[in-house]
Amino acid sequence: MSRTVPPTTAFAGIAAVFAAFFFAAGAPTPLLSLRQQEWGFSAGTLTAAFSVYAFGLLVALLVAGSLPDHIGRRPVMLMALYGELVSMLAFLAAPDITWVIVARIIQGLATGLATSAFSAAIAEHAPAHRKKLAGGLAGASVAGGLGIGALLTGAAVQFTPDANTLIFSILTGVMVLGIIFVHFTAETAAKRPGALRSLTPRLGFPAHIRGEFLAGVPVHIAGWMFPALFLGLSPAVLRLHFGLDGGLIAGFTAFLGPFAAAVAGFAFARHPARRSTLIGASLILAGMILVLLGVTETWLPAVWIGAALGGIGFGGTFGGQLRLIAPHVQPHQRAGVFSGIYTAAYLSFGVPVIIAGQLAPRWGLVPTLQTYAAAVIILAVLSVIIQAVLLRREATAEAAPTRSAVPGEALSDLQQR
Repeated sequence: MSRTVPPTTAFAGIAAVFAAFFFAAGAPTPLLSLRQQEWGFSAGTLTAAFSVYAFGLLVALLVAGSLPDHIGRRPVMLMALYGELVSMLAFLAAPDITWVIVARIIQGLATGLATSAFSAAIAEHAPAHRKKLAGGLAGASVAGGLGIGALLTGAAVQFTPDANTLIFSILTGVMVLGIIFVHFTAETAAKRPGALRSLTPRLGFPAHIRGEFLAGVPVHIAGWMFPALFLGLSPAVLRLHFGLDGGLIAGFTAFLGPFAAAVAGFAFARHPARRSTLIGASLILAGMILVLLGVTETWLPAVWIGAALGGIGFGGTFGGQLRLIAPHVQPHQRAGVFSGIYTAAYLSFGVPVIIAGQLAPRWGLVPTLQTYAAAVIILAVLSVIIQAVLLRREATAEAAPTRSAVPGEALSDLQQR
């Protein structure tokens, strides 16, 4: 009797476990705002507590991003799950912001360790007729987990007496179940020598995909800065600028963009990757303009509509970028390539928010947010231009053989006559 679950079950289950990592990453957004009121730490400390997660994740990606290509996907997934379990327990026991920051660092390290291994495993467990879906599913797991984590935690803050204990007790149980499930999945990658050597930090981009990756850098920066704005800064904006401090409204505002991204990731998966990236970048641009208008005019509905539009755009761009690159990567290169993509993503997710958190006390919250929004708008415009040029080149290249075939067909007809 087989000890492993069927591939289709593994595909769905691994994607769900991967999403749980990001549910846990989104959960602290409303809780950090609550803790700031209880413990009295600064706005800079709040954004640092949010963003150290991204730096822990980045370190893990750079050091261990290629490790699943050498020792297999399942051992790395299990190491990540055990690390995430430790971080959930640290959140449960945290008596002050220092413990929360340590827990976020451990959480980031665990999620970084998980990212390349789970992304590769999702692609490799996918049934043949679901291969195109796999890239979109990985992106949807990230975005959907972040959004749902923020929303449900916000509801817990609003309606329960001890949201921290409730949320992190549940997540502790989820990680235990994840460990059990992954133990019963099949390994999808052959072991290769060089595991210790692979721990030397480097980005794994084969020469033939570097141009595509570089063209997508502005897309990644604009795309990931957008949800970071809502997950890292929106609680402070709602409380200090809009005069709203309820946990549910903070969770809902943080939820809109990532959840829209998750749904959009599935919808865009049915369309060509380049076109998805172009449309997505255009929607990020439109969404950020609306958010900027809503904050400047203190008009919350515009912020929410902009969050949803930009979230849809984020789902289109991130899934599109994965689909532009993933089919051109060999199996033994996948984990290294995914680590490089997520390195760009999480630098964009963490660094700008930390900078904004440090500038807000000096510049003021609204001017800081306006500057942040302007940077996203500029990057989104650049992304639209680059992707439009590449789409036009690809269309021209596809049309060229058809046009060149016409004279030959005509000559053949004349000769037959």
